[in-house]
Amino acid sequence: MIAVLEKGASLRRKAEIVRFLEQEGFRVQVSETAEGAFVSIVGEGSESVAEALRGMPGVVELKPDAPGYPLVSRTHKPESTRVKVEDIVIGGREVVVIAGPCAVESREQILQAAEVVRSAGARLLRGGAFKPRSSPYSFQGLGERGLELLAEARDRTGLRVVTEVVAPEDVDLVAEHADVLQIGARNMHNYRLLSAVGSQPRPVLLKRGMMSTVDEMLLAAEYIVAGGNPRVILCERGIRTFETSSRNTLDLCAVPILKERTHLPVIVDPSHAAGRREWVPALARAAVAAGADGLIVEVHPDPANAASDGRQSLTPDGFRELMRELGILTTAVGRCM
Repeated sequence: MIAVLEKGASLRRKAEIVRFLEQEGFRVQVSETAEGAFVSIVGEGSESVAEALRGMPGVVELKPDAPGYPLVSRTHKPESTRVKVEDIVIGGREVVVIAGPCAVESREQILQAAEVVRSAGARLLRGGAFKPRSSPYSFQGLGERGLELLAEARDRTGLRVVTEVVAPEDVDLVAEHADVLQIGARNMHNYRLLSAVGSQPRPVLLKRGMMSTVDEMLLAAEYIVAGGNPRVILCERGIRTFETSSRNTLDLCAVPILKERTHLPVIVDPSHAAGRREWVPALARAAVAAGADGLIVEVHPDPANAASDGRQSLTPDGFRELMRELGILTTAVGRCM
């Protein structure tokens, strides 16, 4: 449900409405547009507060059936958004492939990986300089040095760079070196970080949280767009279910559902869903057939000795074969690479 506020509603009025809703147990998001302010209300039984809201000063209209993310909703903007990264368009006819290692480990490794994925047809280079890991003893990335190496790889190959930012205080530093800022699954609900990337101009690749619903993902995207940055790319990367055969369960239903609910482009990460490289090509092909606008794939020059996620990383030969298969498939579904 959405509460439409009167134009020029004071900060005090907005705070009173938000406080009331939060006390009732609902999650809320205030969005400002040229038309005015909206309060998105998320939670079971939101209809129960409708009468109280209608009587509150500052509320001019209630939209009980409206999604709680007006700025990213296709209802708000029926035409699909195309996110440009220099000359690359994500959300158009081209299926854009982002590829590279899970983490930047050394200068030799990232430069070699960049050459491999560029020569095979990837359009952007992925690689983590800051790595949030489940274990405190796992490799956490090279930090700023990793960013510098990614920038060098871009200069050498022409590939644009996608890398993760893990803390609000790092946003400016990462944006200085990267072309696309990634919000990882573990940070999808980090609202300070979402607001921080929303206040800078670089495109943002937002990954779905491992136990998040589609609507929760769209609410996270709303934080970024409400912060002033409309250049958001959504990424389905698998969710945690009772199934343990694969690392995660790839929710391909999310692709057409997201396409129906939002105007933002949608890509898929088959590597984190599979957890094993031999399953990645099948999931990648299925994602393209389901209508994904792109893929983000882990590729390492020497997966057996990778510092992180080597088991799910494609070898150079495996990636070249995948790109050959995708070239055939994209033509069959009326798209291109």
